[in-house]
Amino acid sequence: MQTHESERTAVSGWLVLVVLILIGVPLGYFIYHYALQQNVVMIVSGSLVAAGWLFCWFGYFTLQPNMAAVLVLFGKYTGTVKHSGFHWANPLLAKHKVSLRARNLNGETIKVNDSRGNPIEIAAVVVWRVTDTAQAYFDVDDFEGYVSVQSESALRHLASAYSYDTTEADELSLRGSMDEVSEALQRELLERVAKAGVVIDEARLSHLAYAPEIAGAMLQRQQAEAIVAARTRIVDGAVGMVEMALNMLEKHQTVELDEERKAAMVSNLLVVLCGDKAAQPVVNAGTLYT
Repeated sequence: MQTHESERTAVSGWLVLVVLILIGVPLGYFIYHYALQQNVVMIVSGSLVAAGWLFCWFGYFTLQPNMAAVLVLFGKYTGTVKHSGFHWANPLLAKHKVSLRARNLNGETIKVNDSRGNPIEIAAVVVWRVTDTAQAYFDVDDFEGYVSVQSESALRHLASAYSYDTTEADELSLRGSMDEVSEALQRELLERVAKAGVVIDEARLSHLAYAPEIAGAMLQRQQAEAIVAARTRIVDGAVGMVEMALNMLEKHQTVELDEERKAAMVSNLLVVLCGDKAAQPVVNAGTLYT
């Protein structure tokens, strides 16, 4: 059964301090007066009142900004005080302080398989804070440990749902879609830690790499993909330049080329434009037909 936070206000500690001082002065005089008269009944009564007066001094507590005190009376939750300052409450109340400040969870690097089965190393940084002190204190055993375990679980699930890298333009990946992946991680974490009265302000990947046993092979694959992509871009540009050259020659009637000469010109231009080294010019004094 979930416990919901109930905010309450505590009595000002300064007000109670003044009251106790005003009560303490005549009380001390009362006990001293009857002690001189050796009136046992009045001395015992005054001593009991003095004991209660002293007991009231144990009800003080202070709260700094962004701190809260969960008040429990004999095992029953009675409310939460969130206002900072010097307060007083029933001394019988147990006052458990809970921080409402934002906290960083720097997760450890874990090894997990991505959606393609490739082993990768991944870690995340999570910024979280407590919003419901009753849920955080009563509904889970240790809310800090709960957030840590759920963060690791959510990160493993997220890594298995995406591939490390992809060549498809519309496919999300861990390396190429950091913002989308971070938002997905934050949403999943919010669902997992909601029962602990915790909200996730931010969740981002702090480490992402292939596992050492396949890092070399994956590097070679990435290099090969980069070379293929570069060559494809070069060929596309070269074909466009050849088409433009032929169209310009035909438009301005600079020279008339038959199909065989066009083929030879296209071949020469593609060799020059697509080669990975500078072309060496060769003067040909003959013709294609001799």
